[in-house]
Amino acid sequence: MRHKALTTALAALALIGLTAPPASAITDGVPDGEDHPYVGLMVAQDEEGNPLWRCSGTLISPTIFLTAGHCTYGADSVEIWFESDLEPDPSAYDYPYTGEVTGTPYTHPEYDDAAFYLHDLGVVELDEAEAVDLPTYGTLPTLNLLDSFTKSSKKDATFTPVGYGLQKSFPDAAAWKDSALKTRMVSTPKLISINTGYTGDGSLILSNNAHTGGTCSGDSGGPNFIGTSTVIAGVTSFGKNSTCAGTGGVYRVDRADDLDWLYGTFGDQLP
Repeated sequence: MRHKALTTALAALALIGLTAPPASAITDGVPDGEDHPYVGLMVAQDEEGNPLWRCSGTLISPTIFLTAGHCTYGADSVEIWFESDLEPDPSAYDYPYTGEVTGTPYTHPEYDDAAFYLHDLGVVELDEAEAVDLPTYGTLPTLNLLDSFTKSSKKDATFTPVGYGLQKSFPDAAAWKDSALKTRMVSTPKLISINTGYTGDGSLILSNNAHTGGTCSGDSGGPNFIGTSTVIAGVTSFGKNSTCAGTGGVYRVDRADDLDWLYGTFGDQLP
């Protein structure tokens, strides 16, 4: 049962309204280049095709794109770009209107937007004609895999979050200094806590500082790979302050309810 203490999380990391000023991406990271071509930038749209917000996510098969539940909830359709750098001219890629691929969003059946962190998992099923054929995709974890990170080993546990969110975020009064390049970035945070009263059994907390880097707004739904592997420990879910400093929250995808939903609903499209 996931712990309710996470209600103190101040904000989801993804919901950057596309018409709003920049607010907060991978912080203190580096450009990813072509290291993770299966990680994409998604824009949720309403039924009339109006952009709503942007998130990140991972192809785990040619047609299944894994992201956060709060990224798919309330969306009618999704446009996705896999270009590593949409700067300096996003309009050349018709951002935020027409992506490289389109798809239909689905949200974890137990997701509750009032407590998004409890079942914060979403999927975009790509249109079959637009399936993305790559030699490698992100990989789902096995059941309860992250429980192996015990107190004695967590100090050595590293992760690789990837996403298109803000690179820097400042308080509202200095928001003009925010850096929000639409570029796929990567960092290497450390594990801070897992299976505690605060995280419950459904989340983990990673570092977010100048030494290790971390995540910020727009990275929501993006993968947090275990070490340098393709195994997705969880999706970027929440932050604890508006400037994305300190630590970041990751929703684990190694629990039975997540894997049962993914394989039970989309299993014929998964490896």
